[in-house]
Amino acid sequence: MNAALTFTQEIPCKKSYDVIVAGGGLAGTAAALTARKWGKTVLLLEKSTILGGLGTLGLINFFVPMCNGRGKQIIFGLCEEWVRMSARYGYDTIPEPWKDGEPKEPTLVRYMQRYSPNIFALQLTEQVQQAGVDLLFDCIAAQPVMEGGVCRGVITESKSGREYHPAGMVIDTTGDADLLRRSGMPTVAGQNYFTYGGMAITLESCRKAVESGNIRDAYTGVSGGCASLYGHNQPADVPRYTGLTVEEVTDYLIRNQLLMLEHIKGDDRNSRDIAILPMMPQLRTTCRIDGDYTLTLDDVYRHFDDSVCAINDFDHRDVLMEVPLRCLTRKGFPNLLTAGRSAAGAGYAWDMLRVIPPAIITGQAAAEAAVLALETDRAVSDVDIRVLQQRIAGDNIMVHFPDEYLPEDPSLPPEAVDVGHI
Repeated sequence: MNAALTFTQEIPCKKSYDVIVAGGGLAGTAAALTARKWGKTVLLLEKSTILGGLGTLGLINFFVPMCNGRGKQIIFGLCEEWVRMSARYGYDTIPEPWKDGEPKEPTLVRYMQRYSPNIFALQLTEQVQQAGVDLLFDCIAAQPVMEGGVCRGVITESKSGREYHPAGMVIDTTGDADLLRRSGMPTVAGQNYFTYGGMAITLESCRKAVESGNIRDAYTGVSGGCASLYGHNQPADVPRYTGLTVEEVTDYLIRNQLLMLEHIKGDDRNSRDIAILPMMPQLRTTCRIDGDYTLTLDDVYRHFDDSVCAINDFDHRDVLMEVPLRCLTRKGFPNLLTAGRSAAGAGYAWDMLRVIPPAIITGQAAAEAAVLALETDRAVSDVDIRVLQQRIAGDNIMVHFPDEYLPEDPSLPPEAVDVGHI
């Protein structure tokens, strides 16, 4: 058994903020911008050197479908704004029926967009800077400073060493619930399949791009592990990963990187190159909070009095769900909350929550709750839900889905029911 070490250090106290957002992925960036919109002082902490998380660094550069599969848009808010923004200076794949907004006639074509991850990351930085959010890159949100269940601030680790930033509210959008786990909040670890993908270019793809006049065609995929969301192609001799220890993350990356190298060794070396490797682990469900409520597939088509947004399934038509505030909070932790892939969902409901569009609008909802809690001196779990919903609706977010969108047959596809996540 390893011995423990007690370490004492004097840490400089830096500027105090109304809201600290830990993690500059899409949920965190949305939360930071939303809190700043209300005039709050906001610090956004990002451990890498660009914003966007899995949506940029992780090369999951895909706004999955944001509609019900029948021509009705479900997810709006900053997600809608960012879809259009991502197509302003980079390539886009917005389907023709959705080019000018929601189609006037029903369509089975789904509203989605694949974008340039690097250009989009630069646009996010521009938005954050223009909004007046304080941003620290290459800075890890290392430890919450707790007093009972109250988080007094965050200790960061960066080139400046360890520093302490006091805060009124803390939103953990690290994607792994790093601060929430260390605060003592109950959490649930996930199980991730063996998947790892990068972007390559080939002579053939370059010829295709020249012929089409679209630079997107210059890219093609290159993989290490090839397991699907549903576990297809998961190697029998490879473990499922939580991604919550440095040893696990390292094992996942080494296995995948060596396998990717094997996959390209037989190619003509002058005919292709790996253009971009993912700069973070492409693990989707590492850790989520054990919130005041946990969404499951039993909640599909259910209305919640404390809903903060409606979301749709990205893989199956008609499947709709509402996300209650209770999925972002835990009583006993009055100024801590989360959004995105660490919100409380189990099984396939976790998969519905974790993807880019729901991550963005739950990030906005979390920030609105944090701001309202600050203004009314309440715990985030106890804010006036009617006032909160009015503010969220003002962000162009659908709080409750219309009942007329419900399908005649409410049964769920078997692959959604049987998906192997916790």
